[in-house]
Amino acid sequence: MVNRREFIKRSALATADGLMIPNFLKAFEQQHLDINSVSDKILVIIQLSGGNDGLNTVIPFRNDIYYRERPTIAINRDKVLNLNDEIGLNPALEKLRSWYDNGFMRIINNVGYPNPDRSHFRSMDIWQTASNADQYLQTGWLGRYLDANCSGNCASYKALEIDDTLSLAMKGEKLKALSVLEPEKLYRQVHGDFIAKIAKSQPAEHSDNVSYLYKTLAETASSAEYLHTKSKVYQSKASFPNGELGQRLKTISELILSGMPTNVYYVSISGFDTHVNQVGQQERLLRNYAETMDVFLNELKQNNKLDDVLLMTFSEFGRRVKQNASGGTDHGTANNVFLMGGKLKTDKVLNEAPNLTDLDEGDLKYSVDFRKIYATLLRNWLGVNDELVLGKRFDSLNFV
Repeated sequence: MVNRREFIKRSALATADGLMIPNFLKAFEQQHLDINSVSDKILVIIQLSGGNDGLNTVIPFRNDIYYRERPTIAINRDKVLNLNDEIGLNPALEKLRSWYDNGFMRIINNVGYPNPDRSHFRSMDIWQTASNADQYLQTGWLGRYLDANCSGNCASYKALEIDDTLSLAMKGEKLKALSVLEPEKLYRQVHGDFIAKIAKSQPAEHSDNVSYLYKTLAETASSAEYLHTKSKVYQSKASFPNGELGQRLKTISELILSGMPTNVYYVSISGFDTHVNQVGQQERLLRNYAETMDVFLNELKQNNKLDDVLLMTFSEFGRRVKQNASGGTDHGTANNVFLMGGKLKTDKVLNEAPNLTDLDEGDLKYSVDFRKIYATLLRNWLGVNDELVLGKRFDSLNFV
């Protein structure tokens, strides 16, 4: 068994010499992970918070209703990046076009759930917990993934949220993912004299709640130490765009290419609640998203890692078909989901374009339950029992 101090010393030397991760690092990882649950597949989830307007993201440019209902915010036909005879991408997503054309990107239209809720908070809870619309859960689907597949010593960094707070999606009943915005900053925080002393102490008798806090603090300190060291193995040379998404995807890229034994990464970016003057705001957000994804995917591909990574981008709901009086759109229901990676299969657009003639009080009707996507990711990508995580069995989709 490798001593932690010896591990850090050797890892620092290995990093300085530009060496590959040696066997002793694997030995250290085995002390922290349930080896039976380790997979080499990586899932990266990007949440577009606020309700991204899916109709102005994947555009039904052949549909006259789209232009009639959006006289000032619709994307002109001659600017749309055609994907097939019916739909195309917003021109701000130009950097994604080649990834789509070369088979590394898939689009699922009309994703939602029965009895949709137009509240940001409630709809996000539904997406993050994978609940029914009338069901209130206290655990997230990725937290339950940890609960169901991490017996023994499963380290908290098996799932990481690149943020300073942890989303409900990442909270299980017994286990929770680790939230970290900057590995260096987390390391400094938990290794201050006061916190380090508490983390190393072993209280004699305390209530279960206090003991749990001590245990959590000790595990966080240990994970922060390991994460900090591991993050030094690979330093990205790619030019990621400015902004929170660029910096967070750069962190994820560095951790993946450093060999971090993390299976799930979660990122959330805000700004998509476009009630007023939508066109310019959404264009900036989508362009930053596309440019960031292009750099991220290229770095993975250049390092022969793209086949091991699958990305899903979603938003809690779409927007209404008809634009509002403020040059924007109001909360809607069904939306599109993007999938990207090196091992995707089937057609590039998995299903039909949105039906603008059959609406539910002005909103799109869903045809794909989002939990079918989750079931596919769990069953066919991460290789776990999706029914244990989701509470019942959902049909999988043929994208991986």
